[in-house]
Amino acid sequence: MATQQMIMAGGCFWCTEAVMNDVVGVSEVESGYIGGDRPDPTYKEVCSGTTGHAEAVRVSFDPDVISLADLLDVFMGTHDPSQLNRQGNDVGTQYRSAIFPLDDAQREEAEAAIARWNAENSGTAATTIEGPAQWYPAEDYHQEYWDGEGQRNPYCQATIPPKLLKLRKSFQSKVKSD
Repeated sequence: MATQQMIMAGGCFWCTEAVMNDVVGVSEVESGYIGGDRPDPTYKEVCSGTTGHAEAVRVSFDPDVISLADLLDVFMGTHDPSQLNRQGNDVGTQYRSAIFPLDDAQREEAEAAIARWNAENSGTAATTIEGPAQWYPAEDYHQEYWDGEGQRNPYCQATIPPKLLKLRKSFQSKVKSD
C-alpha cells in the first residue's frame, strides 16, 4: 500500500512533530497551519490567535507498518485532548486538539479514535474533527525543530522530553528503534 497522510493538531507543532518523528512507519512530518480563514498565514499571524488556524503536523506514514487507528491512538495518547484550546501553558485556538481528515474513511477513523480515548479516560476529549481545510506548510525554521534549534530552546526542553517519555512508555511497540 502507498504512503498515506494524516493531519493532526495537538498544541505546539514542535512538540507533535518531535513525537511523530519517533513513530514506526512514519516517513515524514511537516509542521504547518490549517483550519483558518487567512491564506498562507505566517507564524506571527497564527500565534496572534486571529487567523483561526491551528498549529498542526502533516504526517506521512506507511499503513502496512502502522495503521491509521494506531497512529491516531498515539496522537491522542501523547497530548492532553481534554484541554479546550490549549496545551499546558500554550493557550489559544491555535493550540487546539483537532484532527483534519482527508477523506470520509479518515473521518470515521478519527471519530473512532476519539471514542476510544473517551472510553479509556475519565472525561471527554475536546478534540474536534475539522475540514476539509487548506494546508499551509510552516516556515522552514519550524521544520525538524526539535532536532536543531529546539535542543537549545528552554520551552522545548521542558515540554518535549515528557511527551517522548510518554510515547516510549505507553506505546513501546510503536517507537522507532535508534
